[in-house]
Amino acid sequence: MSHPTISRLQEVIAKGDDSQIASLLAEDVQFLPPTYWKTWTGRAPVAAILGHVGQIFGDFRYRRIMGSGDDWALEFQCKIGEFDAVGVDLITLNSDGLIAQFEVVMRPYKSIGVLREAIMARVTSDPRFLHYQSALS
Repeated sequence: MSHPTISRLQEVIAKGDDSQIASLLAEDVQFLPPTYWKTWTGRAPVAAILGHVGQIFGDFRYRRIMGSGDDWALEFQCKIGEFDAVGVDLITLNSDGLIAQFEVVMRPYKSIGVLREAIMARVTSDPRFLHYQSALS
């Protein structure tokens, strides 16, 4: 049986609506992206990043959900432009049932490169990220 936050995440993640995603995130959530070795911290910047990713991914679907309690692994597949990708969202919930840590691992390398280019194009044209730079460490 899935946790309510994990069930809701499956409904909203591919919609690319950062307001729906934000309601699932802890205030001090940490997001570890597949595209570089840094961490985004904070509900607003993480929701914004995940919102952009949801708009970049096509044909997104979760294939398997594994976990219990506070620790979950959600295996997904998607398209990034013409490229296929698979990945896993590794999620840790806090005591309030909100997402405290969200780490994404993906393959293949070529698809991750395409994702990185697409997300950089969006982030650099999204004025919110002028304020979010301090959230990246």
